[in-house]
Amino acid sequence: MSRPLVSRGLARLPSLPHDIALQLPQGQQLGAADAPVKLLFSSWSSIARFKAGQVGALAEDYVEGKLQLEGAMRDVMQAVTRLLPGNPVDSDTAWWRALLQRARSLAAHTPAKDAAQIQFHYDVSDAFYELWLDARRIYSCAYYRDAAMTLAQAQEAKLDHICRKLMLKPGERFLDIGAGWGALLLWAAEHYGVIATGITLSKNQHAHVQRLIADKGLSQRVRMELRDYRDLPEAPEAPPFDKISSVGMFEHVGQANMAAYFGKIMRLMAPGGLVLNHGITAGGVDNRQLGAGMGEFIEKYIFPGGELLHVSAVLEHLARSGLEMLDTENLRPHYARTLWDWSDALEAQLDAAREVLAADGGPERAEKTLRAYRLYLAGSAMSFEQGWLALHQLLASRPTGNAPVEALKGARSAYPFSRDYMYR
Repeated sequence: MSRPLVSRGLARLPSLPHDIALQLPQGQQLGAADAPVKLLFSSWSSIARFKAGQVGALAEDYVEGKLQLEGAMRDVMQAVTRLLPGNPVDSDTAWWRALLQRARSLAAHTPAKDAAQIQFHYDVSDAFYELWLDARRIYSCAYYRDAAMTLAQAQEAKLDHICRKLMLKPGERFLDIGAGWGALLLWAAEHYGVIATGITLSKNQHAHVQRLIADKGLSQRVRMELRDYRDLPEAPEAPPFDKISSVGMFEHVGQANMAAYFGKIMRLMAPGGLVLNHGITAGGVDNRQLGAGMGEFIEKYIFPGGELLHVSAVLEHLARSGLEMLDTENLRPHYARTLWDWSDALEAQLDAAREVLAADGGPERAEKTLRAYRLYLAGSAMSFEQGWLALHQLLASRPTGNAPVEALKGARSAYPFSRDYMYR
């Protein structure tokens, strides 16, 4: 690029926030020398993306090695919020765009594609996840009953919070959809005495939980299946479940399949049974993913096929299936804290992460994966802090006319219509 063009490019750059410095392709330095965040560009195309506020495209350049970042991830994310051209939850809601989104959702969420997408994310490397998750490998929002809790304590508090909400009792048939590395499945069996079934599409997770079940001597009461939720047998082919949980799974279902998803849960559950659906929801009413290119980045590098709905849309699908919503709780700040705990743990072990990822897929792929996850964890934490994303626990029941005699008049399930029992 000629010097006149370089000069014109420099002149068009926006004024920099005090906490960001730039190094341009030919070595020029812009911004304060002691800025906590420094972006080192190797191409002018990346600078064009910086000027346009295309944060997702900049993230892609970082993963691909076209852009270097210097600084703590917490400082990087604070700086990012000032680069965005507007609110990333704003969306074009024209009818044709909604129609196009539905068509893409239907195409993206066949059973075969869902299995491939889950394996793309969760089968990266068990050793990699082990570096920054808690000892139980719980990969979902924790529940910080008080600010002093460690991540491990908050994850156990989350497991128990879910079991309390579901009022699990010994001998009940319990289903965990998307059971991950088995933490909730095993907690419910060991602490509440349920007969538990878990399903996953991840081969790594399935093998890990099978080993845990055997090691704990729980094979008579707990089983883990490598199965799509759509393939679960219903009555009269199989007895219904008394309680069902779905934690961190329904983000993969797809907007086009949401009615079928809740309908399947309705048919799997015994009358009067309870279901707790725990998952990420959109911060905006109409957007399916974050703007400024952030959604596209997550789609490409982290969660292919992921789609988010606002909680109001989720509740509509739930209601149309015939389920009755009983309790809704927003854990958005809890997920911000969880993600920062994960991010901090990964940042403290970057060399070890490179080593385990390289053993699985070679050094080049390892570096790309690590860069993607560094941005994903810290960027997601920022997104929950800003309210661009949320996390809702939805408790619902399959109504019945045979509520217990001690239930409130008008109740159609065993739910007491009071939160007292959750916190005793």
